[in-house]
Amino acid sequence: MKASFEDKMKKLESIAEKMEKGDLHLEQGLKLYEEGVKLSAELDKELAAAKLKIEELQVQENSE
Repeated sequence: MKASFEDKMKKLESIAEKMEKGDLHLEQGLKLYEEGVKLSAELDKELAAAKLKIEELQVQENSE
C-alpha cells in the first residue's frame, strides 16, 4: 500500500528529529539521511503535481 502524503511528512519529521538529537551511529545517520532525501523528493514531486492540477483547474474555471 502506498503511503499518503501526510504519512510521508510524519516520517520525514521523525527522521529530522532523530538526526537533530545527534546520538546516532554513522551508519544509522547515513541510512536515515538517505531515507529523508528520498522522502523529500517524493513529497516535492507530489506537491508539484498538486500545484499543476490546481493551475489546470483554475484555467479550466476561467475559460468557462
